[in-house]
Amino acid sequence: MVLVHRDRRGAMKGIQPHFDEIAKEAEERGLGFHTWNADAIAADKRSETIDQIAEAIGPDGKVRVLLHSIAFGNLKLIAPEKVEARTAGPELAKRLGVDPEKLTEIADDLFEHGEDGLHTMVSQPQYPDTSYLDEEDFGRTILAMGTSLLGWTQELFARQLFAPDTRIFGMTSEGNEVAWKGYAAVSAAKVSLESLARSIAIEFAPYGIRCNIIQAGVTDTPALRAIPGSSQLASQARLRNPGGRLTTPEDVAGVIYLLSQAEASWINGELIRVDGGEHISGSTK
Repeated sequence: MVLVHRDRRGAMKGIQPHFDEIAKEAEERGLGFHTWNADAIAADKRSETIDQIAEAIGPDGKVRVLLHSIAFGNLKLIAPEKVEARTAGPELAKRLGVDPEKLTEIADDLFEHGEDGLHTMVSQPQYPDTSYLDEEDFGRTILAMGTSLLGWTQELFARQLFAPDTRIFGMTSEGNEVAWKGYAAVSAAKVSLESLARSIAIEFAPYGIRCNIIQAGVTDTPALRAIPGSSQLASQARLRNPGGRLTTPEDVAGVIYLLSQAEASWINGELIRVDGGEHISGSTK
């Protein structure tokens, strides 16, 4: 197993113990586990990392599964937000004869502890208002989270590092169709990734390479928590999801495992939702 990631030195204090645990389990199973804390986007750094990967896996080693999942996007708005005051909380406070600010404070606390039904009464999300997305922001985000998959695919292929039956996966989200505030650049990157994956699926198919996109439901990850208003996104997902919960990384990993099996070799160029029915649900609890 090879993992290329990009994390700050301070963050590694919490991450490294997990890597050590995985490495120990891999060793017990007679497997190798290699990690590189490196820039996965810049072409020169990518080439250096692939050199090191090739050396680590040896002359007979091949890449059987390639998972592209880079969370490095700009989350600014594209225009100043015009906020309309919510009326539910103040009106309820008035009827109850209590302080509106105190009621909002209580609602915020309950909301953070899982009372999703209060989402219309809590404090509104705060978005950065000092700068807005520009074309360069879009370009960097699209490269990082979308089209950088092409560079990895082409270079691994050129170096003959892919196995005869290889599976490539990219990660998208419901933001590919739904407009979330602050998500415009990431949304553009996801759509670019999906388009690229379809082309990879067609043009690399003769070489035994399959490429599919996984659309996970809202999942509690550091990437989600970086999105302004993420608590509201998670709340609405739980209310809408037939299973009443968020998607987990384990849910997604299980599907990628299944799609990596020989029996799934005829699935190619697809967008596969892993969300417990969240996308198709039109009701809330």
